[in-house]
Amino acid sequence: MRAVGGQPHDDSLPGVVARLTNDEPLDHRTRAGLVGRLALLLSKSGRQLVDAVIEIAPHIPVRDRVTLHSHFPGMSDEQIAGQLIAHAALATAAVGAAGGVLSTVELAAPPTLLSAPVQIVAETVAVVAVELKLVAELHELHGRAVAGTPAIRGAAYLGAWAGRRGFDPFGAGPSLSGVLGGAARLELRQRLIRRAGRNAASVIPLFAGAVAGASLNRRETQRLGRQILDDLRPGRGFRS
Repeated sequence: MRAVGGQPHDDSLPGVVARLTNDEPLDHRTRAGLVGRLALLLSKSGRQLVDAVIEIAPHIPVRDRVTLHSHFPGMSDEQIAGQLIAHAALATAAVGAAGGVLSTVELAAPPTLLSAPVQIVAETVAVVAVELKLVAELHELHGRAVAGTPAIRGAAYLGAWAGRRGFDPFGAGPSLSGVLGGAARLELRQRLIRRAGRNAASVIPLFAGAVAGASLNRRETQRLGRQILDDLRPGRGFRS
C-alpha cells in the first residue's frame, strides 16, 4: 500500500485494476502509470493472461441498479445503458492511448520490464476489466444480476464477456466449474488471445500506437455493449 494525496492505494493486481475501473476520472498520466504498474506486476508474477483476468474479475467495482439510477437521475434504463456503453468505450480508448504513450516512453528509456508482450497483456487485462464492469452493470440495470460469491459472479460475467451474450440468472445456478471449466475456459482463452492480438496496435512506435489503440478499443467496447444489451432487453430472451 502507498499513500497518494493522503489516501492509501492498493498496489496489488486487483487493487490496480479496481483503480482503473472505478467511477472517478483519471488523467492520462495517472492512467498510463497504472497500466505500467499492471505490466510490472504481471511481469514479476509470471501470470498468464487467462489466469490474470480470472483473478481480477471478482474485484471489479460494480454499481447496482439503485446506484446507477442515482448516478444518472431522470434517465430511463435504455438511456443509462447508452451512457454506460459510451463511458466504457471512452475508458478503453484511454487505456489504448495509455499503451501507446508507454511505448513511446520505452523508446527513450533504459531497458525495463515493460517489454512489448508484457505491455500487450497488461493493456488487454485493463481493457477486459473495463468491459467486465460494463457487462456486469448492464446486467444489474436490467434486473439480471448474478447471485453468489464475488468469485462466482466474476466468473459468470467473464462467461458473458467471452460469449458476447447475457447471462441468464434464472437458469441453472452458476458455478466456477460451470462457467470457467472445459469449453467455457477455452472460449475465454480464445477470446482473450484475439483481443490481445488486436491490442498489439498500441505498441506501434510513436503516437500512432496511441491513436490506433484508442480507436480499436473504442469500437470493440461499443460492439460488445450493444451485443450484451440486445440480449438483456425485455422480451428478447437469451441466446444459448
